[in-house]
Amino acid sequence: MNTIEQWEAAVAELWERLDSMGREDGVAAMRTLAAACPASDGRAAFELAGMYDSMGFEAGASMEYERALDLGLDEARHAQLAVQYGSTLRNLGRLDEAIAVLRAAPTHESTGTAPRIVLALALHSAGRRDEALRIAIEAQIDALPRYHRSMRNYAAALTEGSG
Repeated sequence: MNTIEQWEAAVAELWERLDSMGREDGVAAMRTLAAACPASDGRAAFELAGMYDSMGFEAGASMEYERALDLGLDEARHAQLAVQYGSTLRNLGRLDEAIAVLRAAPTHESTGTAPRIVLALALHSAGRRDEALRIAIEAQIDALPRYHRSMRNYAAALTEGSG
């Protein structure tokens, strides 16, 4: 690949045709693309992690997400990584880590309320159901045309006194 723009276009094209590929083929294709990106660029690890994740290889995804974090990402990808990695950790049963990653997730327009929704799922998986419901409600309050104050109060009441 001559430029990073060409590399990103090739990655986008792979994601577009993913439904016509098998699990192993998708991962192999992304591995090839990742190898064509500079080794010090976190984007390759991020995209490879996403492919592992999409194809159900969470353990491989986890290692690549960690590598992408070490190498560094732009704001949008960092926010997306938090959602994806948090979800992967949840699927692996690493609930405390998932909750920590999702609580620390940077806000970005590319993810909207997804970090809070996945946090609610992780909390639910951890047996913290009232807290999970509170987070899920709070994540959607701004999307409501009205009832903001009431919903904030209802959400807060779910965990009052549970410190």
